[in-house]
Amino acid sequence: MGKRRFFGRHYALAVTALIFCALLAAAGLRSTPGVLMVPWEQAFGWTRSSISFAAATGILLFGITGPFAAAAMQRFGIRDTMITALAMMSLSTAASLFMTQTWQLVVTWGLVSGIGSGCITNVLSATIVNRWFVTNRGLVMGLFAASTSTGTLIFIPVLAMLAEAEGWQPVVATVAIVMALLIPVIFFFLPEWPQDIDEQPFGAGENHPVPPREKTNPIRTAFSALGEGVRHRDFWLLAGTFFVCGFTTNGLIGTHMIAFCADNGMAVTAAGGLLAIMGFFDLVGTTGSGWLTDRYDPRKLLFYYYGLRGLSLIFLPFADFSFYGLSLFAVIYGLDWIATVPPTVAIATRTFGPKRGPILFGWISASHQIGAASAAYLAGISRTYFGTYLDAFVLAGIAAVVAAFASLAIGSRQRRYANI
Repeated sequence: MGKRRFFGRHYALAVTALIFCALLAAAGLRSTPGVLMVPWEQAFGWTRSSISFAAATGILLFGITGPFAAAAMQRFGIRDTMITALAMMSLSTAASLFMTQTWQLVVTWGLVSGIGSGCITNVLSATIVNRWFVTNRGLVMGLFAASTSTGTLIFIPVLAMLAEAEGWQPVVATVAIVMALLIPVIFFFLPEWPQDIDEQPFGAGENHPVPPREKTNPIRTAFSALGEGVRHRDFWLLAGTFFVCGFTTNGLIGTHMIAFCADNGMAVTAAGGLLAIMGFFDLVGTTGSGWLTDRYDPRKLLFYYYGLRGLSLIFLPFADFSFYGLSLFAVIYGLDWIATVPPTVAIATRTFGPKRGPILFGWISASHQIGAASAAYLAGISRTYFGTYLDAFVLAGIAAVVAAFASLAIGSRQRRYANI
């Protein structure tokens, strides 16, 4: 295969665009239960807690799949792993059009789509960045992380309007079609390695070594990396703070924000617009976070991000849902929605090396999704039994402030594990 160019430039830029689109589509799928929580409640008479359980199942599997997906990408290839994941998401979403019971919601939007979307997340980003880039890794990782907010920016307002006008079925059909359309794009335009098109990674010299192709069992590889990682203090600090990250983002805001707004008299489309505003500011904040990660101590960046997020969450229930109060929250919270991803990836890669780093980041991301699943379910329980989300948002804010100070302890016993 000859060398490919992207408008006369390095093909890594085309790969970046492809992965960005896949990531934002997967983010749109994972945010859809938040849009459909009230429509499903009205259409089927299901409780908020039962719908939250299905969403939490999907979020949990989304995270647990990560390290195995990273190992599968090393063994079977990024392209084949992505195509399989996109097919799972498309088929499971389409199947939910025929559901009539909550267990079917759990299987389609929880089990199958959770595993599929878990292959197209931050572990994919870390693998692509390490494989296709030598320089500007933080910036590209920030751009990929921002694709989650861009998915929200694009999908949620449109899907919310569609759900309000036509019902939940057209929303589900739209998501299934988008996933299916991405499959041929990935098949035809995503090379497996830069060397497959006679390229070097972006920023690499002519003598950049060709990495060995993995032939080991991906399940064994994933657990082997975990066994080595858990012996190190920094792994637990990264996993613990990232648990809080998930608890305070897609688990709470991504799943319950629209329903929380509806409880306070806001229309679904207005609540979707609020999330879109947050998505826009996170696109700026997370991309900027990647740029900052290339230049400053990532531990200090995490301290500021978690602290700011915690204060904004504590503020939200007392904002009276006024225009100014919600606008202030949307800007502050949006700027660091997932700005924690680039510095967390940077610390994991620097600490555990470019080979083990993405896999261990997959386990750290699993902790993120366990936190998200916990928030998605517990906030639903709180709303069902206490009639309010107040406690859930305040406790999440306090947890984020604690995580801010824990971030400063990462690497305090300075040591590198690049050979594990």
